[in-house]
Amino acid sequence: MRLNTSESNLQTDASQEWAGTSAETLATAMVLAAGRGERMRPLTDSMPKPMLAVQGKPLMQWHMQALAKAGHHDQLINTAWLGPQIESHFGLNPDLPEVGRIRLRYSHEGKDFGYALETAGGIVRALPFLAPVFWVLAGDIYAPDFQFAEVDMAKFQNSQNLAHIWLVPNPAHNPDGDFGLSEQGQALNVPKPAQRFTFSTFALYKQAFFSPELTGMPSGNPQGKAAPLEPLLRAAMDRGQVSASLYTGAWTDVGTPERLRELNQSSAAL
Repeated sequence: MRLNTSESNLQTDASQEWAGTSAETLATAMVLAAGRGERMRPLTDSMPKPMLAVQGKPLMQWHMQALAKAGHHDQLINTAWLGPQIESHFGLNPDLPEVGRIRLRYSHEGKDFGYALETAGGIVRALPFLAPVFWVLAGDIYAPDFQFAEVDMAKFQNSQNLAHIWLVPNPAHNPDGDFGLSEQGQALNVPKPAQRFTFSTFALYKQAFFSPELTGMPSGNPQGKAAPLEPLLRAAMDRGQVSASLYTGAWTDVGTPERLRELNQSSAAL
């Protein structure tokens, strides 16, 4: 089922003229959907991984609805592998169950450059259309109870930190974790065997985190530089500029066909 219609795409509040020129129309959330999903093959040979269905709807739609429930109706999606399928399904102004219409903007990395820009490169590419403080999350994560709470956003906005990330207990496929967490709520760049947790991909960022001085890329990434996020996070942690929270709710990195099958089988058994 497609969620966009010709009528919705022609509505003035979903206009192609939306260019992010004011604080009111800048996207406050970015859903990452550009990856190839190699470990999910052959399912991703013909479909983007974030479009694979969990409990009857695309993985990324769970996030999109949760964001809209929290008031984030202006969202941005980056694409690369089979990206046109995502825009074809959702359009510019999809009518999502329980939350109504939202406005979408796309950063088509595959169309613009022929490849995905990795996480940091993709965010910098989209930066001109993102709000001063914005959410970022991966479209292939299933965390149906995660709350995109306004209080968390406000607290972060008033802090000195440039990023706030959510960590989760280490799943079986990442037993050593990624980052540490101090008693004061700061994320730590610590080596093994120190206690570390897994980065959930859910995070809040300020535009300054992706400044040219820190990334080596101008806003908009016009050259299409592919760059990972992890080195930027670790450097910012070393500067004491990344806070963190531990999330203990349901969370799955849907990275293999087996994990996808388990999610759908467990829901069918309910």
